[in-house]
Amino acid sequence: MRVLFVVLGMLLIAPLVQAAPPSVAVEPAADLKAFRTNFRSQFPDLLLNGYVNGPYNFSKSERTQWNQIMEFPPYEFALQEGKELFETKFPDGKSYASCFPNGGIGIAQTYPKFDAISSKVATLGIALNECRDAHGMQPLNLTKGPPAAIETYMVHTSRGKPIDVTIPDDPRALAAYEAGKEYFYSRRGQLNFSCASCHVQAAGKRLRGDVLAPALGIAAIFPIYRSKWGDMGTLVRRFIGCNKKVNAQPVKADSARYRNLAYFLTYMSNGLPMAAPGARP
Repeated sequence: MRVLFVVLGMLLIAPLVQAAPPSVAVEPAADLKAFRTNFRSQFPDLLLNGYVNGPYNFSKSERTQWNQIMEFPPYEFALQEGKELFETKFPDGKSYASCFPNGGIGIAQTYPKFDAISSKVATLGIALNECRDAHGMQPLNLTKGPPAAIETYMVHTSRGKPIDVTIPDDPRALAAYEAGKEYFYSRRGQLNFSCASCHVQAAGKRLRGDVLAPALGIAAIFPIYRSKWGDMGTLVRRFIGCNKKVNAQPVKADSARYRNLAYFLTYMSNGLPMAAPGARP
């Protein structure tokens, strides 16, 4: 309990040094360099690609437990279910493969994407629902269940490939990226926390029994199996859960806020290898 209060106190009084004043131009590449430099300075002995292992970099005992868990990965059921769902034909005879380049295999590392037609960011989950809509099917919820299983299968086919999210030179795309960045650094809820409070300022530290994962690389391991869920969950499920933990009102899973947040956060891990599906306590 004492550790909890120490960490909470530190987060509440620490200045937002990472939230730079608004600049005239949006420069994602410069943000990426600064973001990465910050973590490399905090943890100089940690290899860059190691960030996809999240909290397991900071606890030898938890790393040992994780290695034991991964001998029989708890997400295997979702891989099988996701493959079956991905290959299931729609009533018109088409499948999800018809909606993606390369039949949807080995392309998950390019999401989220900015869609110039809708002027919105499309996460992989959003893209799956757009595919369903194009073939006369109802949308699925974006947090767990079948969509999480399908994403699990798709991201597994991209495992090891470097994340390659593009921010096109389009004012709308840059605005979406900047909105995601602003949301990441903005404090909210009764605890007055931002995403950065835990995953930048307090990265690697303990909050109760958990080690807080660095934001760098965190998007590379979703969808994820969590023991506390007993199920797979997508990145937006984690966003919603984090909002609840700081006593902030979550928004809808397909909202622009969460789309843009995923856009910024995943871009910050560009170049790191896809490690999903993941497993956490």
